[in-house]
Amino acid sequence: MKVITAKTAGFCFGVHRAVKLCQRAAEQGGRCFTLGPLIHNTSVTDALLAQGIGQIDSAQEAMPGDTVIIRSHGISKAEREILQARGANIVDATCPDVAKIHKIVSEESLAGRKIIIIGRSDHPEVTAIAGWCDDYVVFQDAAALETWLKSDKTIPDLPLSIVFQTTSSRKNFELSVNSAKKLCTNLKIFDTICDSTCKRQQEAIALSGQADAMIVIGGRHSANSIRLAEICREYCPRVYFIETADELDPGVFHASDTVGITAGASTPAWIIKEVNTKMSEEIKNTVSEEPEEAVESFEEMLEKSIKTLHTGDKVTGTVVAITSTEVSVDLGTKQSGFIPASEFTDDSGAKLEDVVKIGDEIESFVMRVNDVEGTVMLSKKRLDAIKNWEELDKLREEKEAVEGTVTSINKGGVMVNVKGIQVFVPASLTGVPKGEDLNTLLKTKVKLHITEINQSRRRVIGSMKAVAAEERRAKVEAIWNEIEIGKVYTGVVRSMTSYGAFVDIGGVDGMIHVSEVSWMRIRQPSDVLSIGDQIEVYVIDFDKEKKKISLGYKKAEDNPWTKFMNAYSIGDVADVKVVKLMPFGAFAEIVPGVDGLIHISQIADYRINQPGEVLAEGQQVQAKITDIDEENHKVSLSIRALLNEQKEMAAQTFVEDTEPVEEDAVEEASTEAE
Repeated sequence: MKVITAKTAGFCFGVHRAVKLCQRAAEQGGRCFTLGPLIHNTSVTDALLAQGIGQIDSAQEAMPGDTVIIRSHGISKAEREILQARGANIVDATCPDVAKIHKIVSEESLAGRKIIIIGRSDHPEVTAIAGWCDDYVVFQDAAALETWLKSDKTIPDLPLSIVFQTTSSRKNFELSVNSAKKLCTNLKIFDTICDSTCKRQQEAIALSGQADAMIVIGGRHSANSIRLAEICREYCPRVYFIETADELDPGVFHASDTVGITAGASTPAWIIKEVNTKMSEEIKNTVSEEPEEAVESFEEMLEKSIKTLHTGDKVTGTVVAITSTEVSVDLGTKQSGFIPASEFTDDSGAKLEDVVKIGDEIESFVMRVNDVEGTVMLSKKRLDAIKNWEELDKLREEKEAVEGTVTSINKGGVMVNVKGIQVFVPASLTGVPKGEDLNTLLKTKVKLHITEINQSRRRVIGSMKAVAAEERRAKVEAIWNEIEIGKVYTGVVRSMTSYGAFVDIGGVDGMIHVSEVSWMRIRQPSDVLSIGDQIEVYVIDFDKEKKKISLGYKKAEDNPWTKFMNAYSIGDVADVKVVKLMPFGAFAEIVPGVDGLIHISQIADYRINQPGEVLAEGQQVQAKITDIDEENHKVSLSIRALLNEQKEMAAQTFVEDTEPVEEDAVEEASTEAE
């Protein structure tokens, strides 16, 4: 006999959280109570009582200073207000999924909408939900809802909002939604069924379909445990609903080859372990007591070797032949298996011989059995899809990014093929700015997070924006960890003001002050830069606490003063351009970015009253560099000094030309003439 325990059996997140909160409250000491049973499991409530956590049945029983723990099913708004008024210390262990429903019905009720609650009217979760809205009705199933909607012609036109008890079945959800959508004109639907409940129910369906008998462990009043037992009975003829291992008689399973075990969300791990241990011990005892088997006949062994395959089975075989249209697989049965090319891979361009080799062991899914021809049609693609669903769900839980290809664009967003599964990414979660064309994403590879999976409805929702935000956070963290003064980054100009430009250097914005944009005189950064420019910048200063970075753009090698000093010295003559006239002189550009002052006394070699008598802005003149103040970057120029030099040179030339000829030279010249 084989015993299989469901992976999802036992405490869900909400119950586990509630029990932990109780244990912490008990450690604090003082009078401590739960308002009603924390969960529907007497073993758990007895264990809590042993730790000093009692139970009160109404909020009025609380005394000032008492610690009162709100159970996972939640309480009504009125009960919470009573606890506060009585001075109780409230520990809220309400399941987060239930608290979300409270918020929904409260907001919808305030908006003037009538609330429809689908669930058991006597269940504490449902009564708590009802306590957060004014106008509501409760129905156990879709049939009761439809009857009410048809009872009065005015009802379907009312503003109606539907919520569901977290332990409702997915089937009841779909039937209720279909009925309401057909009849109502002003309807809002909230899918409030717990995700872990759906998983537990789906695994129960799969397990009870292959088991000869099922054991369902849970409290007698636990709605989700009762529902699990009902689901298992639909697929398995023998279902045993127990609360503890003491209620189990392993002897009733002697005729079973496979026994499945599942448990409700309020069942603690120790009870599941006790049941499992009891079953395991029974298996050992049964094996040790069995008599030695007789030697099997050849006919009996032959009969055992012939496996019977059914549609939906998962099988493993060996590749024995490959053609362009199919892969032949030896399954070790009387039938021969084959996988059509279309059922092997989603890649229509791939060659089968490139992706699989003879002798490879391969898992596949039985699609059709033909006993007449002795063949079994298999699908690797379908089995891969099942595995991929499981993998996507795991990636969703672990919040890991996955890569896919954008296959189509629709009105609401884009469809991305991820491991053969179509994932819908709403436009708001693509990262493409509102109003821009989504078609730019078509056929591109993208990364995304899986945010929601509903396998029964074949719906998967993802977010590319979440991955981008995650990558941006990682880049930001890396920048702040590695930043240092002088470090060079390549960034993009994102915005500009009159006093500076903001540059994205990889998720973090730094500012280039206008004085650091250019060595030249500019009025504003836009004189040099444009939004979208990709530029190299360097860190001048930063403040990690205030998250501020000062950047520089102008390069040291482009410093006009450095260029000037390399090209000129005191006494050199430069061709300069008059850029501004002042009462005390004129400023002239020597090289771009470096101006020199020609004092009014140095403009001419005669007295003038103002510079404009001799010079004009824009005029090109020659001037002599008479002084350089390296510390303050100032240069003194003089046209007068240059004019005086020119006069002296002219006078010197004239003297040389008119100098008297010596007498000997004259006599020599006369003799040569004769």
